[in-house]
Amino acid sequence: MEAEIITIGTEILLGQIVDTNTRTIAQRLRDIGLDIYRTSTVGDNAARIAESVREGMGRASAVITTGGLGPTIDDATREGIALALGVDTYFDPALWEQIQARFASFGREPTENNRRQAYIPETAHPIENPVGTAPAFLVETERSVVIALPGVPGEMSHLLENEVIPYLRKRLDLSGTIMTRVVRTAGMGESVLDERITDLEQLSNPTVGLSAHPGRVDIRITAKAPSRTEAEEMIWGVEATLQQRLGERIYGYDSDTLESVVLAALNARHIKLAVVEHGTEGALAGNLALDSEVFAGGRIMPQAASLEEIEPQLQSLMRETGASAGLGVALTQDEGNFTLRILRLLPGDDARREYEYGGGFLNVHERSVSIALEFLRRGLLDSSSTVSA
Repeated sequence: MEAEIITIGTEILLGQIVDTNTRTIAQRLRDIGLDIYRTSTVGDNAARIAESVREGMGRASAVITTGGLGPTIDDATREGIALALGVDTYFDPALWEQIQARFASFGREPTENNRRQAYIPETAHPIENPVGTAPAFLVETERSVVIALPGVPGEMSHLLENEVIPYLRKRLDLSGTIMTRVVRTAGMGESVLDERITDLEQLSNPTVGLSAHPGRVDIRITAKAPSRTEAEEMIWGVEATLQQRLGERIYGYDSDTLESVVLAALNARHIKLAVVEHGTEGALAGNLALDSEVFAGGRIMPQAASLEEIEPQLQSLMRETGASAGLGVALTQDEGNFTLRILRLLPGDDARREYEYGGGFLNVHERSVSIALEFLRRGLLDSSSTVSA
């Protein structure tokens, strides 16, 4: 059994707003064990909505749309779904009463165009919306069900949780779950990592996939099982294998970030950190400034090109701020190739490292920050120092 999600709204296609509804719906469908193989976005056009819904119904057990249920002419979801089903829309007096009651609770009167919201496709079952003015509805066919939800995230989430999820559990006899675990790594490129875990990526359940970011790679483990406990056991088996193969390249899990892990490690050792950087536009300090208890301060050197120039500035900043650790970074470019030089000053540790990489300027700052933070993290792992600031 599969589901598809269709977000409706020309403003999404134009980039005027960000679609957060797809993520919310996908996460909740995952939790109840319903696979999602496709999501899509279509503009406010009845014919195109109909085409997308019709195609989804041919593939999936459930098609969930969000958006386009407002009172204006360009809110075309009702007409689009009716067109996909080959039926007309009809005026539901009970829905109109609900809409009027909702407006009355706000101390307002509905306008005439709000009557459009009381029209739904023939054979559709209305879903009352107690938190908004746009009624939702669902239409059952022999093969599939189409569920139309409002686009307002708060209204959509309420109806999803209280109406749609219980309905889908019952209709599709869902009793399982889909769980996901994200294993976060740094210091190893995507292609090298892929070679080390190719056999795991070929598993059918749980599945394993990679997602690359500048200087970091996430490994996603997804398990489908009858119960949460069984899914967790499946994930733990793969996770244990990853830990054996990757070791300290793994810096965290799920919501962890490289920044949060480094800051937590500094805090655990009672170490304050000062940063001096060149060529990164302050990106390193900006990422660490989230924790003022640990991050002592940063300095940008617009002219520096070597660690020999950065080191005295870093030591000076450490004295001024009372920091017991320092990180110096110099990023330079020569004919399209970048050189990143890093100086790490930890209690009892003085280390330098140089990296070279080509490519364009896109993401070079994020990549440099990731490399510098990973170099610092590895130093903290190797150090047993506990120095109070």
